[in-house]
Amino acid sequence: MKLMTATIPCYNSAAYMRHAIETLLAGGDEMEIIIVNDGSTDDTVKIAEKYVKKSPTIVRLISQENGGHGEAVNTGLANATGIYFKVVDSDDWVSEEALLQVLDTLKGLLADGKGPDLFLANYVYEKMDAKKKKVINYSMALPKDRIFTWNDIMHFRQSQNILMHSTIYRTNLLKDCGIRLPKHTFYVDNIFVYQPLPFVKTLYYMDINLYRYFIGRDDQSVNEQVMIRRIDQQLKITKIMIESHDLFQIKSNKLRNYMIKYLSMMMTVSSVFLIKEGSDASLAKKQELWDYLKHYDKRLYKKIRSQILGRSMNLPGKFGRRIVEVGYNISRKIYGFN
Repeated sequence: MKLMTATIPCYNSAAYMRHAIETLLAGGDEMEIIIVNDGSTDDTVKIAEKYVKKSPTIVRLISQENGGHGEAVNTGLANATGIYFKVVDSDDWVSEEALLQVLDTLKGLLADGKGPDLFLANYVYEKMDAKKKKVINYSMALPKDRIFTWNDIMHFRQSQNILMHSTIYRTNLLKDCGIRLPKHTFYVDNIFVYQPLPFVKTLYYMDINLYRYFIGRDDQSVNEQVMIRRIDQQLKITKIMIESHDLFQIKSNKLRNYMIKYLSMMMTVSSVFLIKEGSDASLAKKQELWDYLKHYDKRLYKKIRSQILGRSMNLPGKFGRRIVEVGYNISRKIYGFN
């Protein structure tokens, strides 16, 4: 059995997928690399086949009809044989040195019978025009270099949400919790991270910069104008997350509070882009989203509205909308997103 499966969803990724594959190959025979060709029409398959031929015990290629990023992740997970599972987008990559350290750490934990349900490491924003790379670490939020539980977590800053880039889940946990990402939908990485959290009993955090998250292509899903055009998909994902758990049934107060904070971030992102678009239709969608939350779970609505982000998203009139836009632009500079 492999130690880790890394799935690379690929849709017309010929221009950049090699870098992702090459960095993962540094893990050697501990790795299983599953390239999921999601209906590509370029040379994605040819490139993948060359890597399969070169490293047949490590690299696998699975081709499917186009189903979107989520369906490619579903396929990778369904076929994964590694003890742990990681998603690496085809335009991103990992630090080879950090990968080797992570694999050695996981191997040692498993040998001691202490393999965690969720392993976390830092990620780096590889923004094209940034002079300094923004590193997202969890050094003030999580205990380092030891097994811990949700009751041991500390304060998460706004920039410290657990994202797909930072997570390595135990494969069987993902399969057992029944996660299934929607087809032809963007921003499913939020579901991938969020939905399994209540099933996680043990965690381990390594303060090391493993994942390199590339930002710079005009067609990227996190590009501001792209996010505005795809706001309906962001709304869909937010509602799926709200419906995935009754957070007030979660025993750990710290986990429940973290998940509420995550939902607050999702509500904020949706609201900000609807406000920035500015049309009557978009402002109506923002109101509908908050009304939906209120009717679905009034207690959760009050919790999220009581937080500073929730309050700011509902300031009235043009002045309120201007405050939101100014806050968003400041946040972009602080946190390095988009």
